[in-house]
Parts: sequence; C-alpha cells; structure tokens
Amino acid sequence: MKYAFSQLAFGIGANALIARNAPQCVQLKASGGASGVLGQLDDGQNRIGGGHPTGCYCLGDGGFTDSNGRGCILTPPTTQFQCDVGASPTTGFTIGSDGSVTYNGNGKFYACPVNDNNEYNVYTVPAPGQDKCVEITLSSAGSCGSSPAPPPPPPPPPPAQPSKAPGPPKPAPSCPADLNGNYQFPHLIIPIHSDSPTTAYGTSYFGTVSSTTCSLFNFDIPASYAGQTCTLVFLFPEQKDLQTSSYTVSGTGKLVFSQLGSPATQATTWDSAPAKASELGSWSVAPGNSYAVVSGSCAAGQTVAYEVCSEGGFALNYFQDYNPSPIGLYVRQC
Repeated sequence: MKYAFSQLAFGIGANALIARNAPQCVQLKASGGASGVLGQLDDGQNRIGGGHPTGCYCLGDGGFTDSNGRGCILTPPTTQFQCDVGASPTTGFTIGSDGSVTYNGNGKFYACPVNDNNEYNVYTVPAPGQDKCVEITLSSAGSCGSSPAPPPPPPPPPPAQPSKAPGPPKPAPSCPADLNGNYQFPHLIIPIHSDSPTTAYGTSYFGTVSSTTCSLFNFDIPASYAGQTCTLVFLFPEQKDLQTSSYTVSGTGKLVFSQLGSPATQATTWDSAPAKASELGSWSVAPGNSYAVVSGSCAAGQTVAYEVCSEGGFALNYFQDYNPSPIGLYVRQC
C-alpha cells in the first residue's frame, strides 16, 4: 500500500534573526486592516481578536512551532496559518532585525473574518470566496516562553522472551480514522466525468462523486514514513461541525474506493485514467462518521493515487479541508 505527505518549503533571508539550535520564541502581532496580538484556539488556529489566549511561536530553521509543540503550517489550499498536532512546520518564515515577519521574503499577509465579532484568521493570500479580507503585516510583539522540550528517550526494551512457535498471520494494524497525528493531505484532486470522457478538468479543491463522476486523489508519501503503518481514511462530519467547508449530499448508495496503478495528472480524463491496481471496497457513508478504508505499510518516498466513485445513485460534493471539523480523504500514519 502506498501513501503520501509533502512539506511546504520556505526560504530564509540574509537579514533574518534565525536560531537553528536555539529557536527564538515570540508573540506575534498584526498591524494594518486588522490589528492585535495573535491568540490561539484550543485546536491551534491562530486568530486576531476574540480575546483568545496569546500564542507563543518559536522560529527555528525557517518554521514556527507553538508553545504546545505543534507545527505551524499554511493549510492547503487556502494558506490559513495554523498550528497542528503532528504537522511539520512550513518553512520559509523569517523575523527581521526590526521584528517584521516575512514568508519567502514577502511581508504581506491577509486577515479574513470568521464572524461579525472582529475575529480574523491569517492567510498569505486572501481566502477563496471571502470579499472582506484585509491586508496586514506581522511582527514580533516581544519574547515569550521557550522552545518545546525534546521528547524523552524511549524506554529500554523489555527482557527477551522465550521463542514461541509462529501463530497464524495477523491483519495489518490500522491507524485511527482521525487527524490527531501525522497525516497527509491530497496534493492533487482530479474530477473525471463519464459524460465527457475526453475532457480534462484539471485541479480541483473539491471531492465530487455521482453516477457520472469520480474523483482521483494523489498523495506524496514522505520518505520519513519508512517502516510505518499508513491508513487511508475518509472523514465525513456533520454539516454543523464545519467551520470553513461545506458539502451537498443526495441519494442513497455507497462510496467505492480503489487504488490506482499510477498517479493522476492534471491532464487525466475519464478515458485516460490510470488502471485500478486493487479494489478497496465500498461503504455506505453517513454524516458524523469516519472510515478507515485500508491499512498497510507506508509507501515511503512514493506518490500513490486513489479513485473514489459512487454506486446506487449516491452523490456527494465537498470542499476538502482539514480545518475543524476535517472532511475528505487523507492518509494517516501511525
């Protein structure tokens, strides 16, 4: 079984204050169209306004980690700046000698409202579909705390046990059907349509299935996953639990999952879709549930692809998003 996870790269400016061995830890403040010191929600989202507890961000090797040890990332595809458990920090951030924060040399950020109470999320580009985003800058608001402590050394191995006769083979272990650990977001989603079999629709941010439509998902599995277990999971929360996504669903039937023999590309059509390497099964899905589709050894350093179709008249269209509550197809590592 193959799986994927990619890291977003960041550059480091020559005039930046960078601590590779002893990360500098600061509070961050926004100025411009929205202003205030960044606070954090319990789930690691960074907010301007709202009176949330002040965040503390430690910059090391071009990436931020918060005081809870969560890696701070730019969530694809919206580029929201938030800190997630198990995530590798997005790199490319610097703090200049004047305290200003830049990303890949650019000091321009955007604040987009999440409600009518002057609370804003932070992005590197305006959030799609929002017309009230304002331009801001970020800078240090002073030192805070210290970088998270390194994990303790592993416990010593248990005493050797007498050898036993081999038992029957066991099924592959499965990772939890959640994002509370290392996971991968699809790096390419391609819809294909049977009623337009030679049309390439290119990149999409949505997972779409119907009687005439399937969606293909590419995952780039990091080399660091070697020797680990990976599980393909499908998360389908209730509509009321979504903050930055939504979906439409109709009909009855099942989602049908397959692993493809090779990755999809932006030019993939219904007629040119890669052949199926294996059928993974079909599930009757309902809002408020999570599904572990298949588990196996992580295909470290490889790109793998999956196809999701429907049967029985079931139709679903959703915006793939891992902001609370996460929705869509992911690869979970454990």
